[in-house]
Amino acid sequence: AMVPAGSFALIGRLGCYYDLKYFRHCLHLVANTRDIARHCRDGGWAEHRVHYVPNFVSWSPRPAEPRGRHGTPEGAPLLLALGRLHRNKAFDVLLAALAQLPQAWLWLAGEGPEQAALERRAAELGVADRIVWLGWRDDREALFAAADVCVVAARAEPFGNVVLDAWAAGVPLVAAAAAGPAAYVKPGESGMLVPVDDHEGLARAVQTVLESPELRRRLVAGGGAALRAEFTEAAVVRRWLDLFAQIG
Repeated sequence: AMVPAGSFALIGRLGCYYDLKYFRHCLHLVANTRDIARHCRDGGWAEHRVHYVPNFVSWSPRPAEPRGRHGTPEGAPLLLALGRLHRNKAFDVLLAALAQLPQAWLWLAGEGPEQAALERRAAELGVADRIVWLGWRDDREALFAAADVCVVAARAEPFGNVVLDAWAAGVPLVAAAAAGPAAYVKPGESGMLVPVDDHEGLARAVQTVLESPELRRRLVAGGGAALRAEFTEAAVVRRWLDLFAQIG
């Protein structure tokens, strides 16, 4: 409704499993995951009108955020999680996992409607003194540089840009097997995958990563290889240019 009339190809870009009725005037759909592309085809869109172009990550390394600034012991295993404080991100599951990792600290970057409930839950679990609520941040590179493990606990995650961030930062990844991470993470090679809503499995996976230098090296190398193969700016821009040439 907001697009002016003209002799151009109208492209709809989907980053989630949206109702396709809102894209009925588009000539082509671009999905940022293969599964969302399947969703479009299952919704009646012809194969030649549905295209897969993923997200990419832009990364500029920065010095690590000082742990001492947040009262975090230098020798403590540090977990990092980022995202909107919403039920879909399953930070409640992460807090329950943290309760089984008594030596670990958690930095949680994000804002959202669940913050008060999460803070109450942290107090109930006895982990409040090992959590740093960072709020909204625009320096994720500095946060990753300080972290030992990145944890993506989401129960609903169509893509998961934090996965790409972890790969770009060279930080081992532990993720719940929501749609996005499950599609891109090779278990034991580019990250550790656990069932959704399984705080015990999440804790075990994190502990395994923390205890194994060889596993950490393998996950970092595998994540970097996955990033370079498909999710760099150059690779994604090339896909867009190829698409424009195809439909132009």
